[in-house]
Amino acid sequence: MGILDIFADLGFIVVLIVLILAFLASAIKVLREYERAVVFTLGRFSGVKGPGLILIIPIVQQAVRTDLRVRVLDVPSQDVISQDNVSVRVNAVVYFRVVDPQKATIQVENFMQATSELSQTTLRSVLGKHDLDEMLSEREKLNNDIQEILDSQTDAWGIKVANVEIKHVDINESMIRAIARQAEAERERRAKVINAEGEEQAATKLLEAAQILSADPGAMQLRYLSTLTTIGAEKNSTIVFPFPTELSSMLKQFEKADP
Repeated sequence: MGILDIFADLGFIVVLIVLILAFLASAIKVLREYERAVVFTLGRFSGVKGPGLILIIPIVQQAVRTDLRVRVLDVPSQDVISQDNVSVRVNAVVYFRVVDPQKATIQVENFMQATSELSQTTLRSVLGKHDLDEMLSEREKLNNDIQEILDSQTDAWGIKVANVEIKHVDINESMIRAIARQAEAERERRAKVINAEGEEQAATKLLEAAQILSADPGAMQLRYLSTLTTIGAEKNSTIVFPFPTELSSMLKQFEKADP
């Protein structure tokens, strides 16, 4: 055996070792705890593997990694016309995660883009059914409505929508001024209603007091004297009041009763 034959054999062994190492490197995959691999064998789905160390047969099998962590999707600002014909711009954020890697890989080409487009259309559709006041005051209810619709429609893609939050509802300056005037008018209305209710309650109490005093003439005269005392204490000017005859007769009765 010549030297050339020895080098040829060594070269063959080296190439063989390199091929084996390359085979093992492409066949052995390590998946993290939050990752799964959707495995296809000759183009057909053959299972979901992971986490940890998995073995993939090169050329025969292919693996598609899927991340199971919660993803945050920022929905771009959308032009929405409310039910009371007010034009607003609304944006939101969607929190979702993949719960079925098989469906997320097979049933939809790009679940991130599909979820984003669906979120935009759902946002416009749901908010367009409500008035501007509801958009501003009932945001939690609208968040729940959008979340339920998205979750039901993305279930076929193996996606769970955990939460939806409307971030901003932007309106133009003229509408802001109109809302301010409306709020001021509402405050004035409430103030007038409260004042009218106070007057009504005061009138009711005065009527009850008058009925009680009219039932006993003596009580009326005592009230008359109490009023004179209050006026005399508050003002220094001279005030002339007619002296009721009923009060004179009442005082005479008191004098006769006194021994």
